Amino acid sequence: MSKGVGVDPMTGEAVRTGTTDIEPSLLTITRTMSPKELPPSSKLLFGRNFSDHMLKVRWTEASGWDAPSIEPYAPLSILPSATVLHYAQAIFEGLKAYRNPNGMATMFRPDKNMERMNISAQRLALPTFNGNALIECIRQLIALDRYWIPKEPGHSLYIRPTLIGTNGTIGIQPPNEALLFVICSPAGPYYPQGFKPVPLYGTTEYIRAAPGGTGAYKLAANYAPGVIAQKMAAEAGYAQNLWLHGPEHYLTEVGTMNLFVALKGEDGVIELVTPPLDGMILPGVTRDSVLTLARNHVSGKKRLAGLPEKLKVSERPITMGEVKAAAETRRLVELFGVGTACVITPVERIGYLGSDVVIPTGEDGMGPLSKPLWTELTGIQTGEIESEWNFVVTK
Repeated sequence: MSKGVGVDPMTGEAVRTGTTDIEPSLLTITRTMSPKELPPSSKLLFGRNFSDHMLKVRWTEASGWDAPSIEPYAPLSILPSATVLHYAQAIFEGLKAYRNPNGMATMFRPDKNMERMNISAQRLALPTFNGNALIECIRQLIALDRYWIPKEPGHSLYIRPTLIGTNGTIGIQPPNEALLFVICSPAGPYYPQGFKPVPLYGTTEYIRAAPGGTGAYKLAANYAPGVIAQKMAAEAGYAQNLWLHGPEHYLTEVGTMNLFVALKGEDGVIELVTPPLDGMILPGVTRDSVLTLARNHVSGKKRLAGLPEKLKVSERPITMGEVKAAAETRRLVELFGVGTACVITPVERIGYLGSDVVIPTGEDGMGPLSKPLWTELTGIQTGEIESEWNFVVTK
């Protein structure tokens, strides 16, 4: 008998068994008997409140993926010897669902998150899966908890897929058991009082990633070591740390965000620079989206109002020396971080080797490139602008 349906040898009844891949048609839903009270949208703090239900899919090396299930949000049951607790066999993703002006719920580019999650899973020898199948399961989770998507402008539902190794044998080896689960959290606007450029601390004491390491993958193990660097930046009076690498102090990422730098050349052309995907940089979905929008503008495929007419887009290494020199010669146009949570975060200054490098910002906190890019990107995410990047969850 093929995987997916089996026969209980004791009763002779058909039972669901593991499948070689996630099978949405086998999804079961158990509704909560105690729905939680929705938190006021005006008091939402990121990652503090969670919706009523969660998605779970178990995997074993022997039988593959079990039938997925949507269950009430509740604690997980894993063994104290589970490999995730000892060897950090854990990956995760972050994406958002929005309520568009017509009342439909949509997800923004979930296919890119599934693609990256599978690449991360391969890096840790965790099981891979059909991304479209998981998207369909997530769609049904969001459809069930759709009332958790705030109606107010600028709000969203943050979605956190996670995959962990759960086999209970201590020893560094590929896991033979794993659990994939998805939880959701309502989120307010990252800047409820308007854009506020942030100061960064150029971290030279620690590095986030190194060539040949795991910086290009969304692993849980990449994030805990960054807490001490963030704490150091905060104690020095800065909001985030800027990860620098090597004796040349190459720019890599801003905290947990990708970054962009805009420079004005002698010919008047504005160069939008982001570090290349060299194995140290996480291939962010927002990063890819900003690059695509900027390149579409340059090619004429879709011009964006407000973006410079003379613009070129570069994925290349850039050092703090180049940024500092550009600031001193007034060729530095702006610098900003991009990510799922914030979309775009403008930067006002960088603490570097004992002094501040000042970054230009506009009156509203944004710059000449970040503002039109943010306007287009958030317009797509919220459904104000039609785009193939939006995946419809509910009509």
